[in-house]
Amino acid sequence: MKPKPQIETLVVGPLAVCCYLVYDPETLEGVVIDPGDEVSRILSRIKEQGLKIRWILGTHGHADHIAAAGRLREALGVPFALHRADEEFFQGEGASVFLSWGFPPNPKADQVFEEGAVFEFGAYQLTVIHTPGHSPGSVCFYDGKQVVFTGDTLFVGAVGRGDLPGGDYFQMMRSIREKLLVLPEETQVFPGHDYGDWPTSTIGREKRENPFLQEGI
Repeated sequence: MKPKPQIETLVVGPLAVCCYLVYDPETLEGVVIDPGDEVSRILSRIKEQGLKIRWILGTHGHADHIAAAGRLREALGVPFALHRADEEFFQGEGASVFLSWGFPPNPKADQVFEEGAVFEFGAYQLTVIHTPGHSPGSVCFYDGKQVVFTGDTLFVGAVGRGDLPGGDYFQMMRSIREKLLVLPEETQVFPGHDYGDWPTSTIGREKRENPFLQEGI
């Protein structure tokens, strides 16, 4: 099995969003996942590493995760992609709560995707797993072998909230059980926020120890 892609985490913005630089260590082609804030810092790290970014990807349409995508897109000249359901929902009234929190309007996506879409970079690829519940278009990005980026659907020892506009807690829990807990137990989980001493986890560990997932497993 080839090594997993290189992954660098930048915790950005007032809500401590995990922005990920994911790239092929040989070709240096990569993607940016969830650029919520601090564009200059993200760009500086991309330049330092010599990365050739091909895509800017959003795990969902909440502004704390994608507010900086437009400025990053302008600087890099690459497309920003989001699930169709969140692009539609958060371009409308669904964005109002985030605007009231002081976030700018969401940048409009260059491309919308759905379940099963694939984003390639170097010798690697990420496949979209649609996990609605935290928002209508929440997704996870899975490399098919070793790592999954779970956004605000699954955290380390916790799960996302379902009480924001467009959210549905019970739908989110179904998404976790039917789409994520079926992945190999050794799959490494990279969540959308860094909430403590364990910034990453594994599917197996979450199945055994996440208190929100114990009933009915």
